[in-house]
Amino acid sequence: MNIGIIGLGDMGRLYAKAFAKAGYTVCGCDLPENRNKLEEELSPYKITIMDSGKEVSRTNDLIIYSVEADKMEAVVAECGPLTKYGAIVAGQTSVKHPEITTFEKYLPSDTQIITFHGMHGPGFEPAGQTLILIPHRASPDAYKRMYDLFNDIGSHIVEIADYHEHDKIVADTQAVTHVGFESMGTAWKSAGFFPWENASYLGGIDNVKILTTLRIFSYKAHVYAGLAILNPYAKQQVKRYAESESELFKLMIKEEAKTFRERLYRARDFVFHESRKPIMLNDTVMKEFSLSQKPEQQKPNSHLSILSMVDAWYHLDVNPYDNLICQTPPFRLRLGIAEYLFKNEELLEESIETALYDKTIRGDDLEFHSAVREWSSIIGYGDMEGYKKHFNDVQSFFDGRLEEGKKQSAELIRRLMVD
Repeated sequence: MNIGIIGLGDMGRLYAKAFAKAGYTVCGCDLPENRNKLEEELSPYKITIMDSGKEVSRTNDLIIYSVEADKMEAVVAECGPLTKYGAIVAGQTSVKHPEITTFEKYLPSDTQIITFHGMHGPGFEPAGQTLILIPHRASPDAYKRMYDLFNDIGSHIVEIADYHEHDKIVADTQAVTHVGFESMGTAWKSAGFFPWENASYLGGIDNVKILTTLRIFSYKAHVYAGLAILNPYAKQQVKRYAESESELFKLMIKEEAKTFRERLYRARDFVFHESRKPIMLNDTVMKEFSLSQKPEQQKPNSHLSILSMVDAWYHLDVNPYDNLICQTPPFRLRLGIAEYLFKNEELLEESIETALYDKTIRGDDLEFHSAVREWSSIIGYGDMEGYKKHFNDVQSFFDGRLEEGKKQSAELIRRLMVD
């Protein structure tokens, strides 16, 4: 099976190399100005760079569109009608609704549509990583060929029969997860400090929050913008997260302890009941990964971002353990630190007491509250450019620590995600 990849960005190149190493004939294309650099990088893998997506479409048995979600329609409109007779076409975007709509609109009726979603970033090789495989319009033989292909490169394949189900799960595992961490980053930027220099952010949970936030901001804005804005289920979930955060924040500033505590314990009992297999993050490992020079000065933290997430899961009637089939490292870590907090009653009570009565962290919680509102509004309005600008502003604030954060978070993920 000859494989052609239209769009050789970070993920396109990653999979092109994996296919080539597995013995497949691979070609691809990208913008003309990137050609020389791509030929230099990919020629050792015997990957051919073609002149255009049209040429890739005409000549390959499998065509993978690996382009930005908001550019997908324009590229498929240009290249799709020239698809080789009977070829398989797939997309690598994280949101499948617009992708499938575009394929149905522009691809010939004889085309087999079997799409996929690698649940990892370009910092991880596909081998051993979860990959979602979704047949849409395909013969059993074509589907088997796709399954065998990803099996050959060592992907952990999860089969989902319907792209609607995929997008619902991704809204929880990625879109809302990212907004939580992006809001933390925005809050720290607005407050004007790096969290590892603040005594309220020196615990094991905070090390995970900080490193995951840095990891997210070390990647490109368009990836997260597409996930949040183009997924029809994401807006509803982000809106609920913002509502949960706002309602909890109001109870905090009014010091309505009984209502606040009862609400959180109700959410705890819904999400973390004993029938669920716990993730069990290692406390010792979490404490190792501090960017601070003075971890012994740690103060209590309200962990409002985590309290809001668990409350939102309760109100959405979503149990995150059900969605671990489509987990990403940030989602697993987010669920892991929520579990760590809510299943430790002493720590949960410390968090509740701090949220209600500790005025030294109230200003930080106010910044977080404002940040969640900002991100929720941008996503609610469908403002793709506003999302990217907001993201890039925060990215610039952390610029000097992003590479270190990315490396440390990869090691943290490796250490914590061992089953």
